[in-house]
Amino acid sequence: MLGPLAGSRVIDLSRVLAGPWATQSLADLGAEVIKIERPDTGDDTRAFAPFLAGKGGKPGESVYFLSANRGKKSVTIDISKPEGAELAQRLIGEADVLVENYKVGNLAKFHLDYPSLSARNPGLIYCSITGFGQTGPNRKRAGYDLVIQAMGGMMAITGPVDQPMKSGVAIADLLTGLYATQAILAALHEREKSGLGQHIDLALLDVQVATLANLGAEYLMTGENPKRHGNAHGSIVPYQDFPTKDGRIMLAVANDAQFARLAQVLGTPELASDPRYKLNVDRVKNRLELVPTIAKRFALRTSATWLAQLDEEGIPAGPINSLEEVFNEPQLEARHSLIEFSGEDGDPIRLVGSPIKLSRTPVAHTIRPPRLGADTEEVLRSLLKLSPEEISRLHDNKIT
Repeated sequence: MLGPLAGSRVIDLSRVLAGPWATQSLADLGAEVIKIERPDTGDDTRAFAPFLAGKGGKPGESVYFLSANRGKKSVTIDISKPEGAELAQRLIGEADVLVENYKVGNLAKFHLDYPSLSARNPGLIYCSITGFGQTGPNRKRAGYDLVIQAMGGMMAITGPVDQPMKSGVAIADLLTGLYATQAILAALHEREKSGLGQHIDLALLDVQVATLANLGAEYLMTGENPKRHGNAHGSIVPYQDFPTKDGRIMLAVANDAQFARLAQVLGTPELASDPRYKLNVDRVKNRLELVPTIAKRFALRTSATWLAQLDEEGIPAGPINSLEEVFNEPQLEARHSLIEFSGEDGDPIRLVGSPIKLSRTPVAHTIRPPRLGADTEEVLRSLLKLSPEEISRLHDNKIT
């Protein structure tokens, strides 16, 4: 069955993570995604370790690249050469969407900027992803997730009290990729009425600040910098990890009724009627007294024992899983969350699939992440009607 974006064509001129994450999402939804890469080297992440086992002792495919590029075709074109830039322009002329993450102004010299391309293809939706956006004093600066997490406030609110920390994954890149997907879908919807494309300007810094969510709003409305609380919550108590007899568990008591049930499970029913702890607002004020009391009770039994009791009483809690435990989770198997493709040596490539579940036009994972340039000949022949001789000449001249 065809996905909801079947019939849409996307040109991916992006590298690394934010742009590729967006185009992978579009591919999952059924769009044809053509990834234009540099000949010989391709996307930077093709060189990122770790690698799958390769042939003849050489490293195989990059796990990082595989994680963000399923469902795409790979076409190699050197856009720095005039003939290569013209090829890219012609391909984009046949597309609905272009996603790029070059520095501001860099694509103009190849006539691959929005004004140039929209003149040839007025319906083109052109999505630019940069660190700081197309405007403002920092627009020329390169943007890297780690720096954006620091500048955008994420590290100020993450980690233990005395140590700002980044997220374990490149959260600014990933969230920007998701916002890019959202913006592209909105522009495609609007184009149904106007017949016109538009330029989408997405900045990692803007996204990181937007996703400070309630903590960003807290500062704007109080003028006070939120504090770091490690794994605890600034506004809800108890809402954190606790050590048990054989490990640690996460507890998320989100309201007063849940706290009353927790007090019963812990064998300390008096806590629920104590005026210092009865209401969440008071538990937050008195967290330094309450949390150690709860911690002492959790230390008496194993994680499995506590989790069973908490689940029985409808109190949100869960284990702190290693990735091995995550991927052995029966819930993921039931949700068909993991997918497989065949690797270069025949061994399976195991990846996490799209989390989107559509009842009538489901996501299909049918195209493996592409080998560099694997689809160059097919795309140039089918879309641009180039002859085999012309395709060979382009390859011999290192245009493709």
